[in-house]
Amino acid sequence: MERVLGIGGWFVRATDPEALVGWYRECLGLDLDEHGSWQPQAGPTVVAAFPSDTDYFGSPSQQVMLNFRVSDLDAMLAQLRAHGAAVSPETQDMDGVGRFGWVTDPEGNRWSSGSPPDPGPPVP
Repeated sequence: MERVLGIGGWFVRATDPEALVGWYRECLGLDLDEHGSWQPQAGPTVVAAFPSDTDYFGSPSQQVMLNFRVSDLDAMLAQLRAHGAAVSPETQDMDGVGRFGWVTDPEGNRWSSGSPPDPGPPVP
């Protein structure tokens, strides 16, 4: 059986595509080449389905939500706030999964950012 190798792209509609890509470069530090290609660090990617009436994605018209992995959620959310981004005031801790926050880009797309779970104190 043939299997996918990973996520090959993220495509989003925008009224001003160039400005939106620039926003993601500046606010998230995405190191995109001239073709929009980016080499993310290796790590897990969750695939999950939500009930059709969920409010987790924000607007009911938004059908999918992207999550960006970060090493320090608080630092990333502060950086986004400093750039004037619409950052949700709440965060969510999920035991064994990580900590998450939500941001809405200038085009109204809501996405989440998450950091890995705290490993806790070292075991002697």
